[in-house]
Amino acid sequence: MPVLPGAEPFTHSGSSEIGVLLCHGFTGTPASMRPWGEFLADAGLTVRGPRLPGHGTTWQEMNRTTWQDWYTCVRDETTSLLASCSSVFVFGQSMGGTLTLRLAQEFGDAISGITLVNPSVMTRRKDAKLLPVLSRLWPSIPGVGGDIAKPDAAELSYTRVPLRAAASLAELWRLVRADLHLVRQPVLLLRSRVDHVVEPENARIVASGVASTDITEVELHRSYHVATLDHDAPEIFERSLAFAKRIHEGKTDTPATELGAT
Repeated sequence: MPVLPGAEPFTHSGSSEIGVLLCHGFTGTPASMRPWGEFLADAGLTVRGPRLPGHGTTWQEMNRTTWQDWYTCVRDETTSLLASCSSVFVFGQSMGGTLTLRLAQEFGDAISGITLVNPSVMTRRKDAKLLPVLSRLWPSIPGVGGDIAKPDAAELSYTRVPLRAAASLAELWRLVRADLHLVRQPVLLLRSRVDHVVEPENARIVASGVASTDITEVELHRSYHVATLDHDAPEIFERSLAFAKRIHEGKTDTPATELGAT
């Protein structure tokens, strides 16, 4: 299946011991994460920006994939980064945040920290409860991609929502919500004040449900849902880099008493 121009995955092997996996959103592509990845790569970090199965081709193909396919992709990338970097972080936007949380739940302390941008773990849309039925009647509905305040920015995503894939995402949401208490890593949570795709309640559920003692919440005032391509993108990039460096340096700065000094 041909990949849409611009939707290709990206990788960069850096000089730092820090590795970052970037997870894009539902019906989106690595294009929404590429500027973030380039910023981190310029800082010397090792970066992976995979294209999730069924994304960046056609919505019909995406309807033939499930959350297990998407998760296997990011899980494999995480395992690869852990083999080459001493500190591995996962950064995700929207559904990419959902996958990030699931990775944190499974890998535990092997993942040094996570950054979430407008993560999704639920929706209040009344028709969402009917997804298992609707997905058998209609293959897709009009999409909601491109929720960006910046006039000259555009998201490379599907114009329609594949309903069978959406029903699978709802299954992932339930699993992630049930296991939020397993997330103990440091968390940087960035949420847009105005988001036309993910309700504010998502961020509140995540912040109150994780067991992390190191959690920083930041409200983005000038961006909509796809904040990594919006006005606040520079703040997201800079904060996430500082977050990763702080956690990594905290791991490598071993107190003298732990070295046997008196």
